[in-house]
Amino acid sequence: MLFNSLSFAIFLPVVFLLYWFATKGNLKLQNKLLLVSSYFFYGCWDYRFLFLLIFSTLLDYYSGIKISEASSKKVRLFWLWLSISINLGFLAVFKYFNFFVASFADGISLLGFKPSFLTLNVLLPVGISFYTFHGLSYIIDIYKNRIKEERNFIDYSLFVSFFPLLVAGPIERATHLLPQIKRERNFDVSKAVDGLRQILWGLFKKIVIADGCAEYANMIFNNSSEYNGSTLILGALFFTFQIYCDFSGYSDIALGTARLFGIDLLKNFAFPYFSRDIAEFWRRWHISLSSWFRDYLYIPLGGSQGSIWKKVRNTFIIFLVSGFWHGANWTFIVWGLLNALYIMPSIFFETNRRNLDVVAQGRIFPNLREIIAMGVTFGLTVIAWVFFRAKDLHHAFEYLGGMFSTSAFSKPQIFPRSIILLIGVFILIEWRGRMQEYAIANFGFNFPKPVRWAFYYTLVLAIVWFAGEKQQFIYFQF
Repeated sequence: MLFNSLSFAIFLPVVFLLYWFATKGNLKLQNKLLLVSSYFFYGCWDYRFLFLLIFSTLLDYYSGIKISEASSKKVRLFWLWLSISINLGFLAVFKYFNFFVASFADGISLLGFKPSFLTLNVLLPVGISFYTFHGLSYIIDIYKNRIKEERNFIDYSLFVSFFPLLVAGPIERATHLLPQIKRERNFDVSKAVDGLRQILWGLFKKIVIADGCAEYANMIFNNSSEYNGSTLILGALFFTFQIYCDFSGYSDIALGTARLFGIDLLKNFAFPYFSRDIAEFWRRWHISLSSWFRDYLYIPLGGSQGSIWKKVRNTFIIFLVSGFWHGANWTFIVWGLLNALYIMPSIFFETNRRNLDVVAQGRIFPNLREIIAMGVTFGLTVIAWVFFRAKDLHHAFEYLGGMFSTSAFSKPQIFPRSIILLIGVFILIEWRGRMQEYAIANFGFNFPKPVRWAFYYTLVLAIVWFAGEKQQFIYFQF
């Protein structure tokens, strides 16, 4: 069930009305309703995936109890690693098995052998990377004595499978979401209105900007050998805005939907394309994943402690794993390693915590230094996204070669003025909202009411106008 589909437009109001009016404020009934709704939502993709989700939930629920009851560190470690191994084992089979087999076969063939290996013809369960990380953080936090085990199976199951975040995040923490699930929730009009605004902005990002950019990004990337350098640059730019508006649009809809039910999810994006260096970019892009790797991988490895070479090692490990998390393809691994290289100057010169404030704080316009820093960071990010989008490494290098050829100074073969204009408008709205929780939340609150409502209606009309064939969100494949 897509967020940008008619079925979700029916599903959400039905669940909302049942939640606030049929349960009569009964917390247990509310949680049961949300859990059933979440399983229905997930089952609409493929009911067979439900069995894997429920098994993973049972595994981590039971492991959490056994860890808390264990009388020795050895037993605690056993249950911890049992849960980690099985969870990562599922990921390895469903997501990476064929990649490992194909890569091994390619390596053997370089020695002159022509092996034939078995591969699996299985579908990748939607959202498996996301709900697996929900469970892993829960188990690790219990082992580290950060939280107590959850004995209520309904509450724990809802934490893992709450439908707004189930398919593509944000990756929640038990320390943040479980207390809200267990706390009485009362309807808050202002919170619901903010949620609707965020849903509206997320739909605009997805349907108008992301899907509009996707049309041209797909055309150019899929036929890159036919276009000159300037057109390839445009294709890379279109994909850059496509992936941001697609994924942050999903996150906006997820956060807004959760707010309708009185629940606040973790913020996942903070205007990353206004970053002044790569370190800042990764503090603002897919925040829930970046912070997950920081807390459960980078810091346990030693983090920023120790020698400079240990910092370099830990940084490369976390970006390598991040790339691998995104997909079973060498393009994602190179994308991760490239970002690790980008961030090295911040590591060596210890400037990775320099830009903690919002760019042009308290000012309408950035200064020249900020403009240059944002431009360089954005350019490096666009280059990295080419690897993310390309079908293989050969395609990526061929595409980049075309981008940096002399034909980059020629007239683009494709120049869709309408989508370029929309991207410009989008950037202006984001810039104005960069100091807010999200761009649309307080947009125009100092304007007269008719102007504000004209803006909201314009977004609605744009969504309806551009709505066409429903496209899946990019991060569903991860």
